[in-house]
Amino acid sequence: MIPSDPDMLLSYVNLKLRDYYSSLEAMCDDLDISAREIEAKLSSIGYSYDSPKNQFVSINS
Repeated sequence: MIPSDPDMLLSYVNLKLRDYYSSLEAMCDDLDISAREIEAKLSSIGYSYDSPKNQFVSINS
């Protein structure tokens, strides 16, 4: 089960991407979760997926 709180989700997803997965797509496929839902939830707190960095980063930076 992934966190529903956006701030906790950000921490969870970035940890998984850093330590276990080479891409958001690979993580979502393996965990059977929707990349669109994650991206929408994290966008609501100002983060977007940066594929070269393989992490969610602040839109404002």
